[in-house]
Amino acid sequence: MEYYMYLEGIPMIQWASRLYIGDKLMKRKDKTIASINNRRLTYDVYCIAIASHPGNLFDIMNANELLFPHYQRTEVKIVGLAKGREEAISLVQDMIMELYQNTGSFNVRDYFL
Repeated sequence: MEYYMYLEGIPMIQWASRLYIGDKLMKRKDKTIASINNRRLTYDVYCIAIASHPGNLFDIMNANELLFPHYQRTEVKIVGLAKGREEAISLVQDMIMELYQNTGSFNVRDYFL
């Protein structure tokens, strides 16, 4: 299932069709996605997004950062959600290991989109 958040007809947040979810957030996945899409505050939820800078692999950000005006003008492609920064970092490590084991490279954009 793909989720999108639109602002003036342009997708602001694009959710990956294969979304990685941390264990601590698994039970509340749909409710958390709805909260983010409806621009509601979340508590200790971190988004893992395709890096905004081409030299990086991922961006890890608190979901509440998406409420800032900057993100209303920027397309964000979310590939993972986690409860807490530590779980987000652990999830990114697992994602990178999976990427490298399956492709032998670190081409995040091709693999996760």
